[in-house]
Amino acid sequence: MTQANAMDLPAPYKTDEANFIYNLLFCDKPSLFKPKDQSKPTYWEVALFSKPNEKEIRKIAESTEEESRIRVLAYNWLRSNSHAVPKGLLLGVIVEVPLENGLDVLAAYPDGRVRYINQTGKMTIVEGGAPAIESLAKELVAKSKVVVSNIGPWEKARLPAPSRGNIRLTFLVSDGLYFGEGPFSLMQKDPMAAPVINKAVELLQAVVNVSTK
Repeated sequence: MTQANAMDLPAPYKTDEANFIYNLLFCDKPSLFKPKDQSKPTYWEVALFSKPNEKEIRKIAESTEEESRIRVLAYNWLRSNSHAVPKGLLLGVIVEVPLENGLDVLAAYPDGRVRYINQTGKMTIVEGGAPAIESLAKELVAKSKVVVSNIGPWEKARLPAPSRGNIRLTFLVSDGLYFGEGPFSLMQKDPMAAPVINKAVELLQAVVNVSTK
């Protein structure tokens, strides 16, 4: 049993590993990132989990050199501890589409990192070495900024995976988790959602091409 199942987090896949990676995408459960072994912790693990310090955590949150997901964790810590955070700084985009055999999920971050979980639970992780994919990931984030500027944060707990026929766009933002959801056919025609969906499809095709080579 993984941490994801033990904490009653959404579990849309058949394997514990896929469910664990799925929940890591959203960066809203910091305990999933907490070191589980005895290896020497990284500086951000120390800052977030061993000796929490606003100054150090804010430095991580504001560093454009830091991994985007770690910046989300840092902003979430600041916000949950009643410290000021900027509004509207987009640090991740997650697209969820339920298909016949399961949930397809594509996550892209402004640092160019990409995570893709196929409906079967098969995973593709891109971290460097694929300039075309990194560029598309950044373009997807850029397209999503328009949506973020027109909606607000979700104040409740993250919802279970969307139901068949819908598509959900989730945005990891400095001041919280934003999302939009609706029938795929309608979202494809929505002036704000359509550019995001089209770019996500382009990115997905590039990721699939790489993973099948």
